[in-house]
Amino acid sequence: MSPSLPEPEIERLDAARMERCIALARETPAGDVPVSAVIYGPDGTELAAATNRREADADPLAHAEILALREAAGRLGDGWRLTECTLVVNLEPCTMCAGAAVAARIGTIVFGAWEPRTGACGSLFDVVRDRRLLWRPQVRGGVLAERASEGLREFFAERR
Repeated sequence: MSPSLPEPEIERLDAARMERCIALARETPAGDVPVSAVIYGPDGTELAAATNRREADADPLAHAEILALREAAGRLGDGWRLTECTLVVNLEPCTMCAGAAVAARIGTIVFGAWEPRTGACGSLFDVVRDRRLLWRPQVRGGVLAERASEGLREFFAERR
């Protein structure tokens, strides 16, 4: 996304992208926490989209962000430099996913609901903005936070 966009346009774009992410989270396989991730390329096109699949795939690394980062890197063909891309997630990324986003050199992370127990983009940790890192993405959190957390609340309410 162009850094020259005015703030209201950035907010509108973030909200539209979060709506897409929230809708995708509803497609998460049964039994998996409804988290989704969408990655947009430098020109704004959708490069990758994924939902959590830890339970479905019996894979502890099958978080939505990891799956989307892999797909986007493959589509761009550079392997790991997603510097002009935007990662949109309905829930604040955990430490593993935040670290993977930094390793992929994602340009921007936009997330919806804050996660005070495991969040690594400002809640529990701030992995992505640690000054010791060579790469630090921009982060915009709390985008449509209430709407982004609805499916998560419902998921956990059913398990209690």
